[in-house]
Amino acid sequence: MADDGLAIWTVYDHPRDFPNTFVARKHIARASGTEATDDIVVSPDLTALREVLALKGLTCITRHPDDEPQIVESWL
Repeated sequence: MADDGLAIWTVYDHPRDFPNTFVARKHIARASGTEATDDIVVSPDLTALREVLALKGLTCITRHPDDEPQIVESWL
């Protein structure tokens, strides 16, 4: 992990603050912990949202069974 951290985009299925759409939120993971950023991508279509993340050169990681139910997947 670099000093500036590892960017992780988490995709949410209609979270409370965006109840009508899918949202990808960028978090930065560092040795000291994970922090949310203000970077988001919003789309009513999950496939379109995935295309945006793939165009950023990111790779999809499937959700863990213990993740919150509204988490669809993460991208690194």
